[in-house]
Amino acid sequence: MGNTLTYRLMNVNDIDQVLEVEHQSFTLPWTREAFINELTQNKYAVYLVLEEGNQIIGYCGAWVVLDEAHITNIAVLPSHRGKGLGEALLVKMIETVRNMGAVSATLEVRVSNTAAKSLYKKLGFQEGGIRKSYYTDNYEDALVMWVRL
Repeated sequence: MGNTLTYRLMNVNDIDQVLEVEHQSFTLPWTREAFINELTQNKYAVYLVLEEGNQIIGYCGAWVVLDEAHITNIAVLPSHRGKGLGEALLVKMIETVRNMGAVSATLEVRVSNTAAKSLYKKLGFQEGGIRKSYYTDNYEDALVMWVRL
């Protein structure tokens, strides 16, 4: 890999690079305003970035409400996928929310996203319900998954 990988909490100065990851990863990317709001207004939010050298190559967000964490998003640059970085990032986030008092975690994933679903299953997430037409770009269903920490 060459460069050292580091994990740290996201701050407002990271948003430009995070938006780059976001736009390369999702058909419905979050806006700059959404990230600013998460980092400055949402007292439940915690966001981590994964850096290689000084470039942000991935990030993960969660809300911790009482003892439950909700993983809001996770993404790794396409050029860095297939190296286990998404898994490492999610493991780091689970460790982070567990230290904040979370005893369970949930997330939604597109029913067609087999790569993500297999990663979540590998980390112990189980399938829960379906949220019908959850994604507004193509009205695809979301699978709700959860895990006890």
